[in-house]
Amino acid sequence: MHIVFAASEGLPFVKTGGLADVVGALPQELAKLGHQVTVYVPRYRQVAKHVPEAPVLIASLTVPFDYYNRFARILDGGKRKGVRYLFVDCPELFDREEVYGPQGGEYADNGERFGLYCRAVLEASKQLGVPDVFHAHDWQAALIPVLLRSTYYFDPVLRRVPCVLTIHNMGYQGKFASGLMPRLLLPWNLFTMDKLEHYDQVNFLKGGIVYADAITTVSCKYAAEIATPEFGYELDTVLRRRNGELVGILNGVDYAEWDPATDRNIAAHYTERKLDGKAVCRRDLLHAFALENVAETTPVVGVVSRFVTQKGIDLIAQIADGLAKEEMVLVALGTGEPYYENLLREFAERYPQKVRVRIAYDNVLAHKIEAGADMFLMPSHYEPCGLNQIYSLKYGTVPVVRATGGLDDTVEEWNAELGTGTGFKFHGYNPEDLLAALQRAFALFQDKKSWQKLMRNGMAQEYSWKKPAQEYVGVYERVIRQRS
Repeated sequence: MHIVFAASEGLPFVKTGGLADVVGALPQELAKLGHQVTVYVPRYRQVAKHVPEAPVLIASLTVPFDYYNRFARILDGGKRKGVRYLFVDCPELFDREEVYGPQGGEYADNGERFGLYCRAVLEASKQLGVPDVFHAHDWQAALIPVLLRSTYYFDPVLRRVPCVLTIHNMGYQGKFASGLMPRLLLPWNLFTMDKLEHYDQVNFLKGGIVYADAITTVSCKYAAEIATPEFGYELDTVLRRRNGELVGILNGVDYAEWDPATDRNIAAHYTERKLDGKAVCRRDLLHAFALENVAETTPVVGVVSRFVTQKGIDLIAQIADGLAKEEMVLVALGTGEPYYENLLREFAERYPQKVRVRIAYDNVLAHKIEAGADMFLMPSHYEPCGLNQIYSLKYGTVPVVRATGGLDDTVEEWNAELGTGTGFKFHGYNPEDLLAALQRAFALFQDKKSWQKLMRNGMAQEYSWKKPAQEYVGVYERVIRQRS
């Protein structure tokens, strides 16, 4: 089977969030299963720096706009672990400092940027290899199923090729003014309530949901949540109409990158059976944050996150004074909205002996936190899948999470009587429930025998890409049969 992945980011070339991890790992797992996989990503400035010399495969693709044409090249990104990578090169749209917009914002022409990208993927596929199925990711690639079922409907090469759409985060939908329709040469009959129109705007993700042959999202719990008003971001009714085609497939993680037995970024290696290196990693982490004289009985709580509304940073701020009264230290790493960055800075300034914050993207330090912390905090308002709690399980760093999305699917509440469970969960999105969950964790931390049992329970969990890849193959095979 030939599968074409269309995504706005992917490791090892460009990353802003978890989408890049999925696009980096899932295609390689599919290749291991014997499938032919091609991944198209835009050639941003970051990508060009990563691969400065990429051979030209297609020197000029014409992508028509309303009053002019744009032109894109397709460059060869090479083959890695059985996966072919291709770059859509259109410098006036993609050669920019940021991927989506300055300081976490949006470029005004993102609709044009990713509209061109979607057409370029389809046109390039006709020349470089028509797949058995397209796999589009998030709103940036969601026009692919729309185009396949509308303006490409009579194309003899593409008309029977199905498309699977994966929603990684419903909070980002690609909404633009209606004037984008003629600019992208999209027919006005698509601009209706049952297609792309949404509150008088063009909604890329809505169009993808309407036209995709199957819709997946990144955990079973999140698949149920996004069909509700609370988490559907006004598209829940659209999703409920396509409920039969919506499935949750839990993301895997790359254990070649995230494993304390082999991790090159941490101070010492350790395993489920031999935990001695965990203490070395803890001391190394405290040194990295200049925290001194922290007793072994004092739990270290780690946070690695985007500092945005979704991630529950407001809850951490609300329990700041209560948390500081507990016997603990907290280390946080990340970047995000200035408001939340400042909240965490103020927390650290008030309690410098207990709280340290690093406003940065630092992959090495992220690994050190996973290995060196005793607990990992993820109080998200919603979390489609989440990867850090899965990393934490592998590293024996007990997750404390809100029971939402993939966090609820992957973390089991500790049961002291049975000795089962892998972490601590709270349900209500409020500071009292968060603090109570942390206090349960702090209390158990003093019982070293029970705590090591809890750590080992987590380290024994298996969340590789093997099972999810097989589930995706099942989805691909189903939609191919339906279109044949």
